Amino acid sequence: MIVTSFPRAVRVIEHTLIPLKDGATLAARIWLPQDAERDPVPAILEYLPYRKRDGTYERDALTHPYLAGHGYAGVRVDIRGSGESSGLLLDEYAAQEQDDGVEVIAWLAAQPWCNGAVGMMGISWGGFNGLQIAARRPPALKAVVSICSTDDRYADDAHYMGGTLLSTAGLEWAFYFFGLMCLPPDPLLVGERWRAMWLERLQNIPLFLENWLRHPRRDAYWKHGSVCEDYTAIECAVYAVGGWTDGYKNAIPRLLERLTAPRKGLIGPWAHAYPHFALPGPQIGFLQEILRWWDHWLKGIDTGVMDEPMLRAWMTESVVPASHHDTLPGRWVAEPSWPPPGVATRQLFLTDEGLREAASPLTARPVSSPQSLGACAGDWVPFGRGHDQARDQQPDDARSLVFETAPLAEAVEILGAPLVTLDLTCDRPVANLIVRLCDVHPSGESLRVSFGVLNLAHRDGHEEPLALVPGERYRVRIRLNDAGSILPAGHRIRLAISTAYWPMIWPSPQRAVVSILAGTLELPQRAPNGADAGLAPFAEPETASPEKPAISHRDGTRLERIERLDLELGTRYESEFHVGDDDPLSAVAELRNTQTLSRNEWQIRIETRLRLAATRDAFLLQANLRAWEGTTEVCRRDWDTSIPRDLL
Repeated sequence: MIVTSFPRAVRVIEHTLIPLKDGATLAARIWLPQDAERDPVPAILEYLPYRKRDGTYERDALTHPYLAGHGYAGVRVDIRGSGESSGLLLDEYAAQEQDDGVEVIAWLAAQPWCNGAVGMMGISWGGFNGLQIAARRPPALKAVVSICSTDDRYADDAHYMGGTLLSTAGLEWAFYFFGLMCLPPDPLLVGERWRAMWLERLQNIPLFLENWLRHPRRDAYWKHGSVCEDYTAIECAVYAVGGWTDGYKNAIPRLLERLTAPRKGLIGPWAHAYPHFALPGPQIGFLQEILRWWDHWLKGIDTGVMDEPMLRAWMTESVVPASHHDTLPGRWVAEPSWPPPGVATRQLFLTDEGLREAASPLTARPVSSPQSLGACAGDWVPFGRGHDQARDQQPDDARSLVFETAPLAEAVEILGAPLVTLDLTCDRPVANLIVRLCDVHPSGESLRVSFGVLNLAHRDGHEEPLALVPGERYRVRIRLNDAGSILPAGHRIRLAISTAYWPMIWPSPQRAVVSILAGTLELPQRAPNGADAGLAPFAEPETASPEKPAISHRDGTRLERIERLDLELGTRYESEFHVGDDDPLSAVAELRNTQTLSRNEWQIRIETRLRLAATRDAFLLQANLRAWEGTTEVCRRDWDTSIPRDLL
């Protein structure tokens, strides 16, 4: 429901600059109650590199005016080097970003319209840095809402998973981020200095992917900004939110278990989006929910939010697998703590007869997958807007090593992370292993419930990988992604094992044969709880009035016109991921993008290209950047580098 009338009238400060101690300025857009100078309010900061002017304006319009109308200052700040902020942005989650964030919070707390209390909220990047800055303990920061984020930058972000390189997610994110940082500030806001700011960015932007490839282990680079290094550093309250369809969900149970500060968790059916408009639905009244949180922690109002269970989660019913779902059926459940007291481990054994309750012999089973296996995987981080989710797994299952149960006599509900333990040998020093947990319908459709991957050289940890000794027996444990799912009676539980998962995972240097000698599957089985039926329902979703661009297409370019800004943005994006079934070294990914910004005579065009291939010993990375102002080329840069693979 769109809300147009609020308890307090709202005004917008379209653009203001926040001064920093070193002379840099960060650009902010602020939504305020009209009378905030007479009746100061808490500030809620969203701190991103995604351009407040022409990047996040659509979702900002739904959220920040709503918060302001209920007695808060909604503050959207561009990180240093992005949007209209000065300086350079040289990497994700840099120490400079956190230092600046601490200064921004102090500035907000000192404003005449602020009562001195500040919260941070955000999804993805904004969820990450909310946790990271909370660990710095700025005095005015009282609470955080962290959505679709992570506590571990190496193990649970869009770069590496299980010590393997994420291909599509990692490359597409690196390429998008690279292109985003090539865009200029808006001359209408910064004046004539826009050109100098833009050229400084173009001449200094790094090839982000190169840096990430040079850190294939969980070293100090990744530990920086990973709040799992010291959960006790966070002392303010944390509300951790996400969705089962999203790639970022595993941090929520970890945060609930290991934080010592006050915390709550919420996991819905959603992909990578805010829960008041995310797909798959059902959406919830998320803005009403976080108002209860902010009222408690920033205004001291007893809303009862901390008297409720620590976690509310959506238990997803079985559906016919598809690459897009508008809604996923299910029900809300609640747990008073994490790990949840009502969840017990159910162990199944890999046997010659399939997955069974009792151990029995298993004849050694070799698995050496075609390199193209993985076409049914969907995206590592689905956004729910298109066909980006895992589809029917049958084609991938048919090319995998499969173990499954007999038809279930009764429904099985799982809540948490399944764990697979395997005894195996391998004929190569490096090999990837992918394990998928599937719900098999009586009609044969295979619905992926969870999955996990492991570079077997990382079997004992991600900091000091060790090559396998061909023929030697190893025991490895693969923790699958957390899930909340109901597997109905009459369905089968299937475990599918492969050595390839393209294009999600980059292939190992050589095609390997892994022999499975023994194994178990441990399921976190939740007993149905009658108390779930008594849970108060979430309110229906509410938002402020949307701001929609006019969309058109011309010659393969998507054009987005923002009438309020008299600005047109164009994007033409192409990508290709290819691998031959018998040769992991045939893998190649190439991405190309053309971006334009147009306002009358102001015409900007930026062309970027990224290509990744590999030999047995090195990644081969190439990239190009070209930028034009009108018909004048103002920047031309090229990269061509070789990066050691290091057991990857």
